[in-house]
Amino acid sequence: MSGLGLQGLLGGLVAFAAASGLYVVADSPGWLWAARLGQGAAASAFSPSASALVARLNPAAKHGRAFGSYGFYKSIGYTLGPLLGGVLVWAGGLRLLFAVLAVLGAAVAVWAALAVPVVPPLPKARQTVLDLARRLSDPAFLAPTSALAAATAALSVGVGFLPVSGRAAGLGTVATGAAVSVLAACAAVIQPRAGRALDDGRLTARSGIAAGLLLTAAGLGCAMLPGLTGVLVGATLIGVGTGLITPLGFAALAAATQAERLGQTMGAAELGRELGDAGGPLLVAAVAALTTLSHGYAVLGVILALGPVLTVVRRGHRRVKPAQ
Repeated sequence: MSGLGLQGLLGGLVAFAAASGLYVVADSPGWLWAARLGQGAAASAFSPSASALVARLNPAAKHGRAFGSYGFYKSIGYTLGPLLGGVLVWAGGLRLLFAVLAVLGAAVAVWAALAVPVVPPLPKARQTVLDLARRLSDPAFLAPTSALAAATAALSVGVGFLPVSGRAAGLGTVATGAAVSVLAACAAVIQPRAGRALDDGRLTARSGIAAGLLLTAAGLGCAMLPGLTGVLVGATLIGVGTGLITPLGFAALAAATQAERLGQTMGAAELGRELGDAGGPLLVAAVAALTTLSHGYAVLGVILALGPVLTVVRRGHRRVKPAQ
């Protein structure tokens, strides 16, 4: 945790501000790739640091609420970021956008330095590569991380392809934009509620994640329906499903991880989410290129639904006693 505590958070924010400022100073399209690469590297530092700090700064009994609130604010950022970014580009071009991002990154770094308590690193036993591989292959890590990756994949597909479905059905820009807003709003609103339900014992991480995967798969199925109804119902179910999975997945990871290994675990989980973020749209696009977009939705929906179905099947086999 020593490298992924407050130091990692501040370092990532400062690096983000510096990368954004690089493009402002250079003001050259050729430097845009370098600025974006720097922003991505910085995000890979402060994102797992933030989730690890959420777990360290809150007692285990309140991890659901903590990660629910954390996910709520991240969803708000995902929703408002592209909208405000578009306004800034319209008003002053990419240079204004990157200037605002540089100032924002520096301001948040100062705020975090003043407001976030210092969390001292915990002593930990030396770990071999084999120990790491064993821990990352444990179902307690793989199951929540796979669910988080699946949720991120569905979220990216919903944001990227639901407007395409809307346009194909003859819907206007306002209607397709509303679908994306509905998806993001549902994901934001559900996460704190799911976290509170987990802390209060009204929901378990396993059942909540399974329900979230099935709801998300159902949303992808509804997205195959033509017209505004299919787009809006699909967006709603995808938003609710991913909103259930995200806080419960992180809370399950925190509960199954030793405190001194939280940074490493959250970093690996964020990597899984990034793979889902990139892989989901690629999968749907590849299937859509060979067949139709509806088939792409169907393939991803089946993959998401397989997790809960296989879990039920495994439980059924365990309950069957061998014949005497």
